[in-house]
Amino acid sequence: MATNNSGSNNIVVPEAKQALNQMKAEIANELGLTNYEQVDKGNLTARQNGYVGGYMTKRLVEMAQRQMSGTSGMGSTK
Repeated sequence: MATNNSGSNNIVVPEAKQALNQMKAEIANELGLTNYEQVDKGNLTARQNGYVGGYMTKRLVEMAQRQMSGTSGMGSTK
């Protein structure tokens, strides 16, 4: 599989854009950042923006791991 390392954040599956934006808004809301879609991200701290991106990545990795393992539960079995 060829990779494109142009340094941009291109969405590989354009059909997922709306779901990713919804996830971003939900995570921002969970972190106390209301109206995240309308906020100028340049006025937020790097930490605030980083939290949103970090939690998105964590959640996407969890979803992929569940899909790969064949489980669909949202809770942990620890």
